[in-house]
Amino acid sequence: MSKRRIVITGTGAVNPLGHDVESMWKAMLTCQSGIRPTELFDASTFPSTFSAQVTGFDLAAHIGQSITKHPHIGRHGSFALAAAIQAWKQSRLGEWSKLDPRRLGVYLGSGEGSLDFDNFTGLLVDAWKDGSLDTAEWARLALERMRLQNEVQQESNMVLAHLAAEFQARGPAYNVLTACAASTQAIGEASMQIRCGDADAIITGGAHSMIHPYGVTGFNRLTALSTRNSEYQTASRPFDQTRDGFVLGEGAAILIIEDYELAKARGANILAEIIGYGASADAFRITDQDPEGAGAAASMRAALADAGIDHTQIDYISAHGTGTKQNDQVETRGIKAVFGNNTKVPVSSVKSMVGHLIAAAGATELITCILAIRDQVLPPTTNYHHLDPDCDLDYVPNEPRKAKVEICMSNSFGFGGQNNTLIIKRAD
Repeated sequence: MSKRRIVITGTGAVNPLGHDVESMWKAMLTCQSGIRPTELFDASTFPSTFSAQVTGFDLAAHIGQSITKHPHIGRHGSFALAAAIQAWKQSRLGEWSKLDPRRLGVYLGSGEGSLDFDNFTGLLVDAWKDGSLDTAEWARLALERMRLQNEVQQESNMVLAHLAAEFQARGPAYNVLTACAASTQAIGEASMQIRCGDADAIITGGAHSMIHPYGVTGFNRLTALSTRNSEYQTASRPFDQTRDGFVLGEGAAILIIEDYELAKARGANILAEIIGYGASADAFRITDQDPEGAGAAASMRAALADAGIDHTQIDYISAHGTGTKQNDQVETRGIKAVFGNNTKVPVSSVKSMVGHLIAAAGATELITCILAIRDQVLPPTTNYHHLDPDCDLDYVPNEPRKAKVEICMSNSFGFGGQNNTLIIKRAD
């Protein structure tokens, strides 16, 4: 029996470059930067005083109803709801009278956020108020609080629950938290649910916001963030020899994916087709990738095999491209292992403009692949001026490029060696 085909019929986005897909895309094609001094908290004493924040966002402008319907939704939950409403409207799935809510699922990549961080700190601050808490007791309470937080998974699962309630999705529901690969994995796993017949349509993608003292402290201690405080707008420099880390961002990106036959039957406007999904683990270290890119290459090969195509048929690769020394070098090696040392396939990283949206990054980048196919133009890697001998591919430097784009590959590599790849093509 032939496998079911999976198509994309709706997209939505909220991120530092815009509060909808078209605003984001216009900003990318004009090489705008969404990076600015951090305003969500006083970061003046931090090694990194800047980030890629969502500004001027008003959930009420998107939701069209009382926000009290979604209490305790949190910051990135608000972004996810707005992006999901955009995608839902574009797909027009809600207008189809035959939609069975038990066949509609929600698969997200969503992580901890400000509600979790504030909840964690609240207990500790209260414990310190009378001055009687010693260091050992503080550590004990902190560990206990972290254990409870992990069991509750408060904000991660809350986002999924809000979306399921908003769209009355009573089918399969799952939240993926594999760091930077989360939303790509969520989309890939959601497509497998449709392919095997366990759902007809799924609301999928990702949302994250870690621009908080705890989130920034963690990444600073790992020396993962750029510290170019005096030149913050150009601090995100994927593949450039002078790169010194990624820029922490926030946002959400949601897609409506569904069975091709369902989409065709209801006359949907099909944006693209998901034809391949691959996943692998480096099994190397808990904080590092395999330096030779073996895990990344395995993910790409698996996606190509799933799509039933050859690497020569890929017209463009949306890179994970964080701007850290290790990630960009490893991804380049992985691409070369699959495509050959002399590959001419263009590769770019929109993180150079939008920052690293963590769990929302992969879904955002997959949407840019859909737009690249639609408009036959590749988004650039901005701030690329210095050649790194270890990163010597065609990174579409500094300006968009007109190109023939029919099939795109999108890579996401999570902290600790979780690798996921999606392949999409122009809809028939």
